[in-house]
Amino acid sequence: MNKSRALADLMPGDHAIIARLKVDEALYQRLSAMGLRIGRPIQVIRQAAMSGPIQVRVGFTDLILRRADALNICVSPAA
Repeated sequence: MNKSRALADLMPGDHAIIARLKVDEALYQRLSAMGLRIGRPIQVIRQAAMSGPIQVRVGFTDLILRRADALNICVSPAA
């Protein structure tokens, strides 16, 4: 059984698949434009201290996400 969880809960080095984006339409469009789409693999590269931003890799692109946004990106374990 696949259990989804928030992207912000992953540790550096973890791989996952984007399962759901729980955001408003404007943020959904912005994240999609950056490559964060349902079904895409994602890897956490690093997390800043003190609940700071999270660096992720989608394909060949590295992105920095606010932790608040990463909490609303649901991921499933990568196969």
